[in-house]
Amino acid sequence: MSDSFLDHLPSQEREKIRKRLRSPEEYERLREKVKGPEDLEREMKKSEQMAEVNFRLETEPESVQRLHDRIAKDLKERGVEAVLEHGEVSDSVRAALEQGRFMVSIEAHPKTHEDVLVVLPEGNVQDKLPVKPIQSERYIQSLLAA
Repeated sequence: MSDSFLDHLPSQEREKIRKRLRSPEEYERLREKVKGPEDLEREMKKSEQMAEVNFRLETEPESVQRLHDRIAKDLKERGVEAVLEHGEVSDSVRAALEQGRFMVSIEAHPKTHEDVLVVLPEGNVQDKLPVKPIQSERYIQSLLAA
């Protein structure tokens, strides 16, 4: 029989851990991790949309150009901070973005690892700059509607 780490703790410490794990706060935290059918349906719909956009970006050059032009226009008119999640970029990257020297792609988000719309500045494709979720949703909807 294998020993649990709890077996090696004093009884007072074991009781504290058990009490904490049975607390309403811990229950609520764990419950938030469980996804309901509505959440799963929403995730599936988003995944389908991202797959469709990715397919269009890989197979339809006119879709790539349309999306690029729309993002470039927004970057120039509203600024990097309004379009991208991280507005703190170097001056050279900011200049490249505002001049329209970038590529658009669907990549895994650096933190959440979910597929998102990203901008890849020209010259340094290691810089994957995620588009803000609300902006990304607008771009995706406009691309799918066309």
